[in-house]
Amino acid sequence: MRRIVILISGRGSNMRAIIRAAQNEEWPAQIAAVISNKADASGLAYAAEHGIPALVVANKDYPSREAFDAALQSKIDSFVPDLVVLAGFMRVLTTPFVAHYAGRMLNIHPSLLPSFVGLATHRQALAAGVKLHGATVHFVTAELDHGPIVAQAAVPVEADDTEATLAARVLEQEHIIYPRAIRWFVDGRLSVQDGMVRISQEA
Repeated sequence: MRRIVILISGRGSNMRAIIRAAQNEEWPAQIAAVISNKADASGLAYAAEHGIPALVVANKDYPSREAFDAALQSKIDSFVPDLVVLAGFMRVLTTPFVAHYAGRMLNIHPSLLPSFVGLATHRQALAAGVKLHGATVHFVTAELDHGPIVAQAAVPVEADDTEATLAARVLEQEHIIYPRAIRWFVDGRLSVQDGMVRISQEA
């Protein structure tokens, strides 16, 4: 039984999709905890309603990024996770934190990486005039929005798209590919070889 800790900062829509998939598909895994860096994150209530420990480690309570990451790491490790999942967790993590979870921390980014790293990805995509946009699930490394790619989904960029309409279409795909990628990890199907993710066939 794999143990998963999910980190959020807001409503946690990807977290909700992951919880639903884990329950509906009866994953051989347990969502051991949901942790937010913001006490008012609405996703905490959803987790609690589903019987999942929902905790806050507020970054504003710590004097430095390093102090916050150390406290967060201690809280995460108390749940002995096999996998840490970033689901709208709006913090840039320190290198020691990332190294501690190397090979067992996933993130989803709303672009087709390596294009459009950082924030405002949909605005970046519209400004660049690309015809395809999307989302990427990747293992987390010290370099922001990089790391071995596990899964991607693309959506067309329409002529009349706004940031909001494009974001909504991408988010629909996020809710599909993120639970799928996590399930691959749970089933032991993911490996990283020479910086590339390999997905083995189902047993």
